[in-house]
Amino acid sequence: MTTPQSIEPQYTLLTAVARLDELRVRESLAGAGSDQEALDRGELLELLALSEVVARKAAYGRQLSVRAARRAGASWSQIGASLGTSKQAAWEAHNRWIDEQAAVHGQPGRIGFDEDDVAEARAIAGDPDGV
Repeated sequence: MTTPQSIEPQYTLLTAVARLDELRVRESLAGAGSDQEALDRGELLELLALSEVVARKAAYGRQLSVRAARRAGASWSQIGASLGTSKQAAWEAHNRWIDEQAAVHGQPGRIGFDEDDVAEARAIAGDPDGV
């Protein structure tokens, strides 16, 4: 069965987006006067799983960028504005991500954060009212 967990290691964000777009275009053109055949069940399930993989990889990359912005001295207000949200929401999302990284540490196929990584990430994050 195609699941996000089974296909995620096969793709970078770029290759997952390319395959997702290929399947999406084929599905949208099928039956609309084109020569494209509709996707079969396996391809539709792959399309769904790829959607999740892309969302996960994009979210992970976003949080790495948040962390880099904090290291570069960006405030939570600036980060929130860049994300189209409040500083509090941006800070809370980043702290949830840190918690998620701690939770997956040591799981097969996952890296995650050990205790030292968590401490460093929390120090970089600071609090939402700090610089």
